[in-house]
Amino acid sequence: MGAVLVVELAESVPVAAIERLREFLVRSSVRLEEKRVGEYDIHVRAESLGVASTGGVDGRRPFLVSLMGPGIGDESIFEAEHADEVDQEPLIGFSPTHAVDVIAFCNSPLDHVVAALLTAAIMDVIGGVANAELQEDQVPIVAGLPGVVALLTDPWPAAYGSAEFLRAWAKQPGFRLLK
Repeated sequence: MGAVLVVELAESVPVAAIERLREFLVRSSVRLEEKRVGEYDIHVRAESLGVASTGGVDGRRPFLVSLMGPGIGDESIFEAEHADEVDQEPLIGFSPTHAVDVIAFCNSPLDHVVAALLTAAIMDVIGGVANAELQEDQVPIVAGLPGVVALLTDPWPAAYGSAEFLRAWAKQPGFRLLK
């Protein structure tokens, strides 16, 4: 497995927004398998996100996009992922009730950039706040970027931000997600 980003959501995603998300993913992918409503196994085209594949790496990148929470699915995964989180309400203005995991199935530098830009595009459709774990040396890099909502250093470094934040961070030299 490669890069992982989480989009924290304040409420369940309306059916119409889930349909817009699915339509976006269909347009952006060469392959889409809908495992359940809100969960998509895709091969996204890097070019559809404005990323040119380089170094002979195929531009079709495998991802899992999974909306989770009460009433949509994967409630136990949502609860497990949020069990060790700090209280997010003071940081982002709400306690997440739902989330979207964006998981790359490869780990090249291209996959990390595509993960960030795919997550930003998903946020353009359904909203939310990105939750990205950081390496210690990334904290000063992301601190000055536009769209940062909050930074954490304890219990582990993490940044919360908007789609604008993800796009700005992905442009940084040597950009790489922690996981």
